[in-house]
Amino acid sequence: MDLASIIGIVIGCGFLLFGMMAGGGASQLVLFWNPPSLLIVLGGCMAAVMVNYPMANVISTMKIIKHVFKSSGTDSSQMIGTMVSFAEKARREGLLALEDEVSRLDDLLMKKGIQLVIDGTEPDQVRNILEIELSFIEERHRLGKQIFDAMAIYAPAFGMIGTLIGLIQMLANLDDPSTIGGSMAIALITTLYGAILANLLFSPMAGKLAVKSDDEMLYLHVMVEGIVSIQNGENPRIVQEKLASFFSPAQRNVSADKGDE
Repeated sequence: MDLASIIGIVIGCGFLLFGMMAGGGASQLVLFWNPPSLLIVLGGCMAAVMVNYPMANVISTMKIIKHVFKSSGTDSSQMIGTMVSFAEKARREGLLALEDEVSRLDDLLMKKGIQLVIDGTEPDQVRNILEIELSFIEERHRLGKQIFDAMAIYAPAFGMIGTLIGLIQMLANLDDPSTIGGSMAIALITTLYGAILANLLFSPMAGKLAVKSDDEMLYLHVMVEGIVSIQNGENPRIVQEKLASFFSPAQRNVSADKGDE
């Protein structure tokens, strides 16, 4: 679980609620609740996204929302340890000895790369094939972030549209001055909803997806380097040092400890 995302949203909502209740207590919150305004913003955002992107992309992006709140599934130290153990076995018994290990791998990219090595594919071809896989993974990540960035743009825009709708309705009833204050408040709430959704949810979620994508792509690039190093018959200790050098000193130390176990 990614506690930073959850804590950030909870803190943001907490400060907003505190500001809304200031001067009037919990009874003030009812002033900021307007379902039609919320529907204008959320419905408008979803409609605009579906107009802008194919339905398959929209559906797949909605599925990756969970990744904002999940901790990273990559373990660099474990991956480096696996690469080092494969390098040791390949140097002792040959590349064909890794055939038994392939069936036990859960990571599809690692499984594909090791199988290519076992099949005797040229090192340059192995790297090219795996880097093509990485480019498509990166493109899927980029598209998901792009959709949330678009929603962050659409939300304030539809908030303003909702405000204009409210103002038109208010101006249509100028003959009753007693309704002007309430109508103006409702009109402004839509803009508030748009700003909150854009700046507390959509834009930060796009940023978190970008960070996690960068972490995963680094992990996968290091994996490719490890697979090619194994194919080239490099010393296991050299493989460990090379792969660990991609990570920060703190992560590097952990990786080294794991590799020595």
